Amino acid sequence: MLSKNERRLGEILVDSGLITSEQLGRALEKQRGNGHGIGRILVQLNFISPQEFLTALASRLDVPYIELSDYEIDPEVLKLVPGVLAQKHQAIPLFRIKSTLTLAMADPQNIEAIDEIRRITHLEVEPAIAAENEIAAALENHYGVMTGMSDTLDEVIQSIEAEADNGEPEEPEENLRELAADAPVVRLVNMILAQAIKDRASDIHIEPEEDSIRVRYRVDGILQEVFSPPKSLQAAIISRIKILSELDIAETRIPQDGRFRIRIQAKEVDVRVSTLPTAYGENVVMRILDKNNILLHLDDLGFANENLKIIREMLSNSYGIILVTGPTGSGKTTSLYAFLNTINSVDKNIITLEDPIEYRLKMIRQSQVNPKAGMTFAFGLRSILRQDPDIIMVGEIRDPETAQIAIESALTGHLVLSTLHTNDAPGAITRLVEIGVEPFLLSSAIIGVIAQRLVRKICPKCSEAYTPTPLVLKRVGINPDRKNVQFFRGKGCSACKHSGYKGRIGIYEILKVDDKIRELILLGASSDVIRKEAVHRGMKILKYDGMLKAVKGVTTIEEVMRVINIS
Repeated sequence: MLSKNERRLGEILVDSGLITSEQLGRALEKQRGNGHGIGRILVQLNFISPQEFLTALASRLDVPYIELSDYEIDPEVLKLVPGVLAQKHQAIPLFRIKSTLTLAMADPQNIEAIDEIRRITHLEVEPAIAAENEIAAALENHYGVMTGMSDTLDEVIQSIEAEADNGEPEEPEENLRELAADAPVVRLVNMILAQAIKDRASDIHIEPEEDSIRVRYRVDGILQEVFSPPKSLQAAIISRIKILSELDIAETRIPQDGRFRIRIQAKEVDVRVSTLPTAYGENVVMRILDKNNILLHLDDLGFANENLKIIREMLSNSYGIILVTGPTGSGKTTSLYAFLNTINSVDKNIITLEDPIEYRLKMIRQSQVNPKAGMTFAFGLRSILRQDPDIIMVGEIRDPETAQIAIESALTGHLVLSTLHTNDAPGAITRLVEIGVEPFLLSSAIIGVIAQRLVRKICPKCSEAYTPTPLVLKRVGINPDRKNVQFFRGKGCSACKHSGYKGRIGIYEILKVDDKIRELILLGASSDVIRKEAVHRGMKILKYDGMLKAVKGVTTIEEVMRVINIS
């Protein structure tokens, strides 16, 4: 009698009642015509489902059948098999027990793959079978851009080596242009961009080292390394990016700024490019400006209902200045755009002065600062005042002249929106006084200040309740002995690439300038004095708003502590 492994797959399917003998006969007849595997033909003929086929095949091969869509994979186990190798053999490491590694494979009979992974990991390998589409999705989720790049990298390296063998052209710039236009280089740069957009990255960093290049993405405010191509690709990659953004590829001694638009995944994305000469070559940072991800509605920014009411009251003023403060990358521009979108209408003339213009807004006149051409914030602001504006948005107040003109504009019938780099809302008041704005002008012009930060949101697919350590609770001012103290965190899953976080939301403090605060400004009060009075009058500080979101399970205590530097 034949053993289970020796019996034909078709016989197993008939014996198990999954197909009839007649269906098997039809499939065998079609197989003789195209040579495809019997299982694939049975699925194509709808005689059997893909899951039923894989279950039967697993039975025949005496290996487990795994449904990867429901499987949580340990990130430490993923590190055992390099992404390039996993992609090459269509295999995902599932778990390790002592010296044995279990692999989910599309083809568990691939002895070459099993031997190579055994050699790399120094572990015994036990195969399991999984659907090809689930393995492809798992490879993309867990390894990202690293998978699928191996062939492209090999092609680029071979192309560069072939170019070197043919001798150096007379014009180095032409050599760079030819190299950057080569199909493998174009495909590689497109893959870097496509993966960054898929991962919701805000920035791509291409960083030259002494012997390699490092590619990193900033996702939800945190930089993470993606892959490290060989040093030999540096000139080709950077030249391709500079050509896209219309920069001088022959100039490597000074910083350059550019911009380009690319269509990826059926949508157009603007990319802002900055280059900086470093010891090991030009460092490139690309800011991804995805219009589909920008939040243009106040309700989406994370304002508490109480704060939303205050913001709407501020925006209803016909003149005065509203400031948004916070460090670089805290979402200030997004907030300004949301404010403009809220008050934008056909009966208002809204003009902006930005450096740079990040997103195009309908019905709003947007101007770009260009210091080289003499178009500074101060010069541009003076020109805007001759354009009969109702509302003016100044990207940033950087100098005394811009501050003075902005305040004067706010006092002469214009609503002015702008940003400052200060740590909190009261600090904006003292900062403007320090750069030369007279307190009596400031007290009359200012409507309010919004300070903000961005915190990462807990991944909704792996959120779990937990109790923080007593030390963490003490640091945020909660009594560790208090009963029923429960917060939430992300356990880590494939949806969030095992970070526990997915997406970001703002935390805010809003200083509403009333008569009492105006009096303190006139008296030249310090930011500490203004803060105490504002809190006394109902201002909720950044920490309060952050902790409120932590209690609601939107973010974690640790994330709030990180962002507002609670030590």
